[in-house]
Amino acid sequence: MQKLARASLSYMIIGLISGVYFREMTKFNDFEGWTQLSVIHTHTLILGMFFFLIVLLLEKSFNLTKHKNFKKFYVIYNIGLGITLLMMLTHGTMTILGIESSAAISGIAGLGHIILTVGLGFFFQVLLQSVKNS
Repeated sequence: MQKLARASLSYMIIGLISGVYFREMTKFNDFEGWTQLSVIHTHTLILGMFFFLIVLLLEKSFNLTKHKNFKKFYVIYNIGLGITLLMMLTHGTMTILGIESSAAISGIAGLGHIILTVGLGFFFQVLLQSVKNS
């Protein structure tokens, strides 16, 4: 359970820092358009902090960490979310700086989303099996 609480705390810190980064980056560069940096703050807080707080509550009720695929979920989900957030940061920063994005950025972001989806698949497999066994 410590691991889940720490993951939630880590994503909270990253989410808050990303919000400050967005505000300061746009202000410093006098940017007023839309950028992915405007949503990285909420993505990090919801998919990171709040998601792991919910998993922590579910762990308390259903002992999710005892399931054989819990570690797969945890690792794969965090990798997918990390890649997705990193690509949002990269693309958003490039937009503010006026640098044209490439197809590689979109492709890597897509891979991050796919990995995130696989992680969610493992999560729901773990959750459904744990609920069934309780």
